[in-house]
Amino acid sequence: MPMILTALLILLARIIDVSLGTIRILLLMQGSRLYAALIGFFECLIYIFILGTVVQHLDNPLNLIFYSLGFALGNYIGSLFEEKIALGHVTVQLISKNCSHLLLQEIRSMGFGITNWNGYGKDQMERCLLHILIKRKYLPVLLKHIEIIDPECFITVLDAKKISGGFFGQDTFKQNSTPYTKRSFAFNMVKAKKA
Repeated sequence: MPMILTALLILLARIIDVSLGTIRILLLMQGSRLYAALIGFFECLIYIFILGTVVQHLDNPLNLIFYSLGFALGNYIGSLFEEKIALGHVTVQLISKNCSHLLLQEIRSMGFGITNWNGYGKDQMERCLLHILIKRKYLPVLLKHIEIIDPECFITVLDAKKISGGFFGQDTFKQNSTPYTKRSFAFNMVKAKKA
């Protein structure tokens, strides 16, 4: 096999190997042991193949460079892939100075369950605190709505490892919910002030 073809094969296999490893680790962190074990099996097969090929051709520095490049690209591509498939759940915590009732109404209309309570910040002003548990794949949509309704809202997003009971047991996100726009937000604010 030509030297450049061997190096490219090493690069491609290493990208796949490390990408699988990235996804496997994230699955383990979320408690998906069976899927992680299955991915680990294929990851190991590919790794042994690559290692054997590199060891057979140690006299070629191009193989070592492509092996290292494959590792770096595998980490990057693996994290991009994991972000796209968005496995697992997250807890979104919001602290709102204003628009709290509008936030509650909009997020609930999207089909998400919310727990809310009042708290006090450093300045002793009352704040509305919202706690929302969602599938990670819905996070960008939720954050976009929040940003339009309350751009000053303090947001933290945490990974949720184990979930049991509550409203979350249902998959109620409304795919067809109308995206909130600044124009519809202004209209609802005027309507709320009149009421």
